[in-house]
Amino acid sequence: MNLSKQIIAGNITALSKGITLLESTLESDENKARKLVNDCLPESGNSIRIGITGVPGVGKSTFIETFGKLLTSKGKKVAVLAVDPTSEKTHGSILGDKSRMHELSTDKNAFIRPSPNKGTLGGVTNKTQDSIVLCEAAGFNIILIETVGVGQSETTVSNLVDFFLLLMLAGAGDELQGIKRGIMELADALIITKSDGENIQNAKNACLEYKRALHMFPELPNGWTPQVGICSAIENSGITKIYDIVEKFNSQMLANGWKNENREKQKIFWLHQTIKEEFGKKKYQNLIKHKRIKEFEKQIKNGENMYEILLKIDN
Repeated sequence: MNLSKQIIAGNITALSKGITLLESTLESDENKARKLVNDCLPESGNSIRIGITGVPGVGKSTFIETFGKLLTSKGKKVAVLAVDPTSEKTHGSILGDKSRMHELSTDKNAFIRPSPNKGTLGGVTNKTQDSIVLCEAAGFNIILIETVGVGQSETTVSNLVDFFLLLMLAGAGDELQGIKRGIMELADALIITKSDGENIQNAKNACLEYKRALHMFPELPNGWTPQVGICSAIENSGITKIYDIVEKFNSQMLANGWKNENREKQKIFWLHQTIKEEFGKKKYQNLIKHKRIKEFEKQIKNGENMYEILLKIDN
């Protein structure tokens, strides 16, 4: 049985091998990786994709473990794609997320894959999109994408996910300093973490400040009103409410057609990004000049996948 069939059959070892192939920098693996994604694409798309971001120290890994355990207890299959920063000096990454989620990592309905960002801006790796396709093909119906946690540049993750969750800390200075339009305008929910012990009142105060501040932001085009809340992953409080928010969001976006429309926009975004990365800016500008990019966008809207389009450029 080839690798794609093993992944579609739910073989976790094959899924790990597939993602390793995607992340390979060997030229000989490039076409194999493209074919693998192409073969898995028809089995993908049936999930809720959730981006989780926040400053270092906000407790993303602890939150994901508690949230992930809640999801698996409800019969969901959860894949966690965690992105670690790559050192500029050693070009290595710690990839410690799996060890920090020891309970979730042993759950038979969960899959955790840490990956180095290899200097890619935007808080996600340039292969995260393809990894999502493989995880969905393997039967995971909730995909959690944990970004590197470096701040404003992480807005790129919003082009991968359906729901964008921003985690914040209270009591770390003026809460309104955290209101940065670039990332705040993209958040579908803002949650104050570590809301336990002596920090509960600080968290409640921060929650009120953020609620007031969000009123100053323009209405989201999808008709959703961003939610603000507090939680403690250690005490497992407020976690179920976050799941309810995600479920409500997903139902609303399916009903008004936004989920499919948004994913189509994301495909076009990644078409542009991939062409620039694989063929260079000069080739990209030439394709724009001859209006071929517009043709490719139409083909994406008509259901053609990106890898078939890339083959046309290759030829």
